[in-house]
Amino acid sequence: MHRQAVSVTPVDDTLRMYDTTVRQRVSRLLDSGQTISSVSRQTGVSRSTIRQWRDQPDRVPSRVASCPRCLDVPESPEPADAYAYLLGLYLGDGCISVVGDPGKRVWSLRIMCADAWPGLQEECAQALAALRPGNKVRRLPRQGCTEINSFSKHWPHLFPQHGPGKKHNRSIILESWQRQIVQANPGSLVRGLFHSDGCRLSNRVRRELHSGTRRYEYPRYLFVNKSRDILELCGETLDLLGVAWRRSKPDTISVARREAVERLDEFVGPKH
Repeated sequence: MHRQAVSVTPVDDTLRMYDTTVRQRVSRLLDSGQTISSVSRQTGVSRSTIRQWRDQPDRVPSRVASCPRCLDVPESPEPADAYAYLLGLYLGDGCISVVGDPGKRVWSLRIMCADAWPGLQEECAQALAALRPGNKVRRLPRQGCTEINSFSKHWPHLFPQHGPGKKHNRSIILESWQRQIVQANPGSLVRGLFHSDGCRLSNRVRRELHSGTRRYEYPRYLFVNKSRDILELCGETLDLLGVAWRRSKPDTISVARREAVERLDEFVGPKH
């Protein structure tokens, strides 16, 4: 059967613009005996860059970063604590959307951070940079908030919960490798979840007693999300930390016991 050739226009750019998964594929194709021109047509990598990779195999740019999920033997993203934190932010206030034309499709991971907490914005940007060190992190002003985003072809691989529609209208189930990260870094995930859809506030109480009116207040955490799966994930992770919690409303997790609040303060604390 005649197979129609697919034409891919090579792009003349520098080594640092390709991640190691592309370079590994180029190497495998060359080792199979294919010509530079043939490999260039299949991968979209310019012939000059392929020739440089072939002739200087030890030259690896410091900014090249591979996708651990695209390796022949997939690995977990590193650093794991940054991934767990970013997973929490993504499940709360994040989304992944496609940008560019079909021939140069990349994905944008977008996290919306309130302008009231510049420290949270900085921590979000640092986590993005740590996870994909070769990708630029952008800050775009929006009404009442700032969009922190980064482009990569691999975001759907790193966050397989991506899908069409709102998160509370679809299933949000972690992969086994994600659960391993969460179990090893529960505090980072909880920090991301509460930084996105949670808060630490002072609960004010007024009680009428025979002796008169008594007023007091105590710190309390609330996490609000419409997704049952995300609420269950938050509750399970709080259990891993030994933090007592309850459902104060169908869409709300409350942490109010003194010892539980003190424990959660070790990982979250007030937003800043």
